[in-house]
Amino acid sequence: METLLRSTSLAQRAHWLIRLRWVAIAALGCATFGAGRFMGVTLPSGILYGIAAVLLVYNLALRQLLVRWTRTGPEPSEARVGSVLTFQISADLFILATILHFSGGVENPFLFFFAFHMIIASILRSRLQSYLQATLAVGLFGGLVLLEAVGGLRHYSLEGFTGHQLYRDWTYVLGTLFVFTVTLYLIVYMTTSISEQLRRRQEDLEKANMQLREKDQVKNEYVLRVTHDIKGHLAAVLSCLDIVNGEMLGPLNEKQKDFLGRGHRRTMKCLEFVHALLKLTRMKLTGQLDFEQFSLKTVILNVLALVQNRAHSKSIMLTHQLDPEIDAVWGEAVLIEETIMNVLLNAVKYTPDGGRVSLDVRREGAFVRIRIADTGIGIPSDAFSHIFEEFYRAQNARATEREGTGLGLAFARQVVERHGGHIWAEDNPGGGSVFTFTLPIHAFGSGG
Repeated sequence: METLLRSTSLAQRAHWLIRLRWVAIAALGCATFGAGRFMGVTLPSGILYGIAAVLLVYNLALRQLLVRWTRTGPEPSEARVGSVLTFQISADLFILATILHFSGGVENPFLFFFAFHMIIASILRSRLQSYLQATLAVGLFGGLVLLEAVGGLRHYSLEGFTGHQLYRDWTYVLGTLFVFTVTLYLIVYMTTSISEQLRRRQEDLEKANMQLREKDQVKNEYVLRVTHDIKGHLAAVLSCLDIVNGEMLGPLNEKQKDFLGRGHRRTMKCLEFVHALLKLTRMKLTGQLDFEQFSLKTVILNVLALVQNRAHSKSIMLTHQLDPEIDAVWGEAVLIEETIMNVLLNAVKYTPDGGRVSLDVRREGAFVRIRIADTGIGIPSDAFSHIFEEFYRAQNARATEREGTGLGLAFARQVVERHGGHIWAEDNPGGGSVFTFTLPIHAFGSGG
């Protein structure tokens, strides 16, 4: 059942009540037919079918009213829709009392269907309004059974179901009315209490969630500033190392070259990490991408050309299949290229020498499916739910390659999802792993 707490608009609650009424209409028709046809109960079927027909027209009219309110302009005021909700619940109580009058009154066990209306009222409306609805229900039912008991209203007996004149038995009538009244008020008390607790809990959770988003925003801005500064310092260090390593300040012996080379490589790795962290943080902060139409085929071929040398150095067979129907797609070309590059380089990195890596690109409806399979170390079963998290690296990945940022797949997921696609990983039946992601061919949303 969709949430009916504070976050749900009154219009949605009114629509939900209309959907419940369709079920009630069908139940009334089926019960009337079944009681007469299969149970031999004598009922004024024509009147009951007529009530079902009136309910049908009434529900259609309410639905059209709400549709016109909510689809032809801004959502109506809470007071306006709230009055419709109150009217619906009150009208339903009158209709239920009418149905009971023509189907046995106090002798009809369905009299406790009033309880469902009290639950609905307690969920949809305030505590005061719920108690008022309970009072209305007690007044309607109490008036009905008392008038039938004194002969003020005709009593329609359930012949074939009960042969006793229970509606004239004051002990039974008053006892039932007492239990009925206590039950309704208890239901309202318990349901409104639970609903209010849930509403308060939801408010607390919403506040906590807002605070977490604000803290995450502050954290991202802080990371962006710090990593930007670190990047500048690392770039300066790298420039100095390049000058010294290039022997522009004098010749170096082998030992000096070795230590400078180590420092240069470490600095490059650190700079790559900071660069990846900057891109990911900027994307999370702004949420904006510059979409345009570009050639995915060209991007794929560029990536393959860049990765081919790395694959060749490990004697890895790198193959690809590109659907000839695919060329122009809509998105951010640089980010898509880097995403494919990250996943493909990962496949080569974690595939042992002499292995195989394949890239398959094909169209599936309105999407392009990009599938990268390898015969590498695979993904442990307990890592599948974490591999797209920032800074996460599976245990076997850390054992195989000590160096790694743990940001490549997190970046890939951000890019794919911002484009309106989906990315996932699975085991390769032949050993290794398979990464698949989809991208829409045409513009997705507003490009943000």
